[in-house]
Amino acid sequence: VFGFFKGMSFPLASIAVYNSAVFGVFSNTQRFLSQHHCREPGASPSGTLSDLLLASMVAGVVSVGLGTPVDLIKIRLQMQTQPFQEANLGLRPRAMTLGKPPVYQGPVDCIATIVRTEGLAGMYRGVGAMLLRDVPGYCLYFIPYVFLNDWITPEACTGPSLCAVWLAGGVAGAISWGTATPMDVVKSRLQADGVYLNKYKGVLDCISQSYQKEGLKVFFRGITVNAVRGFPMSAAMFLGYEFSLQAIRRDHAVTSP
Repeated sequence: VFGFFKGMSFPLASIAVYNSAVFGVFSNTQRFLSQHHCREPGASPSGTLSDLLLASMVAGVVSVGLGTPVDLIKIRLQMQTQPFQEANLGLRPRAMTLGKPPVYQGPVDCIATIVRTEGLAGMYRGVGAMLLRDVPGYCLYFIPYVFLNDWITPEACTGPSLCAVWLAGGVAGAISWGTATPMDVVKSRLQADGVYLNKYKGVLDCISQSYQKEGLKVFFRGITVNAVRGFPMSAAMFLGYEFSLQAIRRDHAVTSP
């Protein structure tokens, strides 16, 4: 059973910082843009599509800066069960893997090994694919959520309802993760590369080799799992975000003089 949670210790330890940074950057960027428009005569109202788009893109860039090392370590630890390739190394897989300790002993050893063998830049392997995944991915994450939440929430409500947040967050997560699957495949292959051998020279080379060997369908491998996973994960995340904010604001209003 523990095999299904392989490589999750580091992501679990950093998920709070990662999500607070991404959600905080998005909400504060959107708030800044809305306030900027309000100070200009004849400006468009707050919450426009352009504001949401720019705030989502900024959040996506921040997520790449924080999330690339986390994803890299997770992928490296998760793929250690793969045997050596006889065709690529010219060695018998069983002779190499039986009795041989894994390349990484844990997250800390993984970080130290990557920095020692690849330098600090090695911690950002696959950053180009992450940018191509997360910047449009967060646009298709926050924008559907905001519009769906506004559309579902009754006009008489002063704040988002439980049902609206749950449904809008879940649908936004399914859309975002489903459409991000092709670049997620490329990102994962680039980050897994380099443990036993180096196969890819970059994003375009990875796309080219994957397409030539496995066809177009390889880029949609796991799309169902991603979309199904995205619904409950994002619904829970937005619920936690919205109602934590409400609790903090309510507490601040009570304690403020």
